[in-house]
Amino acid sequence: MMSKNGIKTVFLLTLLTGLFLLVGMLLGGRQGLVFAFVLALGMNFFSYWYSDKIALMMTGAREVGWEEAPELHQIVEQLAHQARIPKPRVYIIDSPAANAFATGRDPKHAAVAVTTGIMSILNRDELAGVIAHELTHVRNRDTLIQTIVATIAGAIMFLANMARWAFIFGGYSRSDDREGGANPLGALLVIIVAPIAATLVQLAISRSREYAADEGAAKLTGRPLDLASALQKLEASVAMHPMRVSPAASHLFIVQPLRGADLASLFSTHPPVAKRVARLYQIAQQMHGPSFAFS
Repeated sequence: MMSKNGIKTVFLLTLLTGLFLLVGMLLGGRQGLVFAFVLALGMNFFSYWYSDKIALMMTGAREVGWEEAPELHQIVEQLAHQARIPKPRVYIIDSPAANAFATGRDPKHAAVAVTTGIMSILNRDELAGVIAHELTHVRNRDTLIQTIVATIAGAIMFLANMARWAFIFGGYSRSDDREGGANPLGALLVIIVAPIAATLVQLAISRSREYAADEGAAKLTGRPLDLASALQKLEASVAMHPMRVSPAASHLFIVQPLRGADLASLFSTHPPVAKRVARLYQIAQQMHGPSFAFS
């Protein structure tokens, strides 16, 4: 039976896809609808096959063997076995910022990447909590879902940008609407509203999947407070060392890597760490009983 988060994700993904097709229709009528559909197929085909390579390249991750990072490999191997998925490839990002992410179209083609910063500030149990979070993303195929979401949202931004330039150069007229083509008022609505709506839906999906991965990690390790402790350390580290990474890849990481005073929480790809920690404490209480005391 699909979980509450799963149902929410399917609903939001359907909503985002519908928004994309609506954008195409408002910008180009029936032809625009067909163009949007073909564009979505092409972009999703490309992202399905190459998203992992692009993500790893964008973040500067390098693959490491067992001899270079034995403890990390051991943790990944043990948790992958517990999660009943193939062991992902292991990567390291040379950065003082403490963070981690997973990528890949399915569990057989997955990769887990951690920064040198995260390995220096977390103990083994906390690192295991982080890896379990990422492997839950892999097991749930969140890495593919997030790629599709980012692709569709990016396509909506692209179409809205095209519409903006068309308006600047007089590319729309009322005759287009009468002839079954582009709707000028609809195109104006696309320029203003569609990018905001697409971003909000994308963020809602991302946040939902983060909560689900936290819960999955807690169940996988049986130690939810280790992940809670890790998240608090990572948040403090990111505040001191914001990660130099493309905004297009920021949603991949376990905590928001671009944190700053000017980043509005409404447009964050991640739920607030305080809320995630509170949920993990609730899960710990459920696991150990209502009399469980927190230190």
